[in-house]
Amino acid sequence: MSLEKITDNLILKGGTLIDPHNEKTYNADVLIRDGKIHEIGRFEIPDSCEIIDCIGKVITHGFCDLHVHFREPGREDKETLKTGSLAAMAGGFTRVCVMPNTNPPLDTPESIHFIKKKAEDAPIYIHPIGAVSKGQDGRDITEMGLMHKEGAVAFSDDGLPIQDGGIMRIALEYSKLIGVPVINHAEDECLRDGGHMHEGTVSTRLGLAGNPDLAESTMVHRDLELANYVDARIHVPHVSSAKAVDLIRDMKKHKDDVTAEVTPHHLFFNDEDLRTYDTNLKVGPPIRTEKDRISLIAALKDGTIDCIATDHAPHTIENKETTFDLATFGMIGLESCFGVVNKIMCKESEMNLTKLISLLTSSPRKIMGFESDLFVKGTSAEITIIDPEQDWIFSKEHIKSRSKNSPYIGKKMFGKVLYTISRSHIFKNIIN
Repeated sequence: MSLEKITDNLILKGGTLIDPHNEKTYNADVLIRDGKIHEIGRFEIPDSCEIIDCIGKVITHGFCDLHVHFREPGREDKETLKTGSLAAMAGGFTRVCVMPNTNPPLDTPESIHFIKKKAEDAPIYIHPIGAVSKGQDGRDITEMGLMHKEGAVAFSDDGLPIQDGGIMRIALEYSKLIGVPVINHAEDECLRDGGHMHEGTVSTRLGLAGNPDLAESTMVHRDLELANYVDARIHVPHVSSAKAVDLIRDMKKHKDDVTAEVTPHHLFFNDEDLRTYDTNLKVGPPIRTEKDRISLIAALKDGTIDCIATDHAPHTIENKETTFDLATFGMIGLESCFGVVNKIMCKESEMNLTKLISLLTSSPRKIMGFESDLFVKGTSAEITIIDPEQDWIFSKEHIKSRSKNSPYIGKKMFGKVLYTISRSHIFKNIIN
């Protein structure tokens, strides 16, 4: 596994191109010259070039993740923009949006500028999401307009849900003027009431405080109604329950600018998996029942949920190697993402691979207003090369994140990211 600068002439030869933006699949070679797409199709091979054999492989757009935590500034012991970028490239991601729950939080124009400036040297594109409220305390609205001018692509208080409906309304009204979505962590804090996992039979048997699905669905319902009332954009993060899916599906029948995401871990696990007391499975919102998991899969297939986002949340060993009730919420997920979702959605749930790729590429890009037509000559190359049929076992060797809090270690994956090309760099995901 290595990150390198790409050569002046790099040819991706013999692969199958999946273009999710134009919904096309075809066989072609790709010539990347000086970091940009120069030719697609059949062409004369330059005298001096590097060739990557892509026979039997898929060449597609670089993945885009709307929900990651890179912890910088303030908790560089967990993750940095640099280590997070490597984790992203290992997972096929060329573009990510970082959440504002840093220390201090991204709640000023200056903090947004800091991220944008520091990210200039990263091998991927990093976009900051600004906090809705100052200090993420849910009381005073931030300078959203100025933060947007500095580069904030959306607004969220992330793991600190906006409990005050009046504040949420104001945030939505401001965001409407700016033209970006509000992303509210959809949990009613009074209803989740310190719960450590999904409230149900399993939590009772394990003796762990439960967090009911009602905590999520109640907040989703409020936020959807507010967004509809002020005619603003709303993006629902990490949907976890069948109740929330039903609410989103109903609202989408008469409101176009509602979008939602689901994480790989909510698609892969159910609450029965927590019987091991694996603290890496302690996440917010919690892993729910098999019925909820099946509902999430169906929602991805029918378009109710628009994209996949990892909610990559690095934590130290000290945060996780403790009793379940004391462990911190969150898991990493960039490096394992494709192997997980390809297994669940394509191999087990019969989703078309092109559709799955669109959920990782063009769909999240369109939600955030990023360019989504990436196979255009002269475009800076953002390309992911995958083997969609490769079986492999996820291990610590595959993790480039500074933190190792993954529940997938030792799990069988289906489909592997082999190369990621971004900003004139190539990540070779090969373990010797």
